[in-house]
Amino acid sequence: MRPKHNITVAIEPSLLKKARAVAARRGRSVSALLADELRHLVADDAGYAAARKRALALLAAPLSLGGSPLKREALHERNRLR
Repeated sequence: MRPKHNITVAIEPSLLKKARAVAARRGRSVSALLADELRHLVADDAGYAAARKRALALLAAPLSLGGSPLKREALHERNRLR
């Protein structure tokens, strides 16, 4: 089993009362509820970071749309103005 660390959390008495009720309904302790929520929060954050990294990698390498590059003269052709 991994070692655990104790922390102090300051919350309002009314919130603690509700948290104890939720924990009791789930057969858990308030400490276990907080630990589970922190695990989810950290996992969500890691998932977001990974998705952001993938998205930035896709943006760094643009998609090829086919075709061939145009020459400068073709890009700036102004036959109608001549």
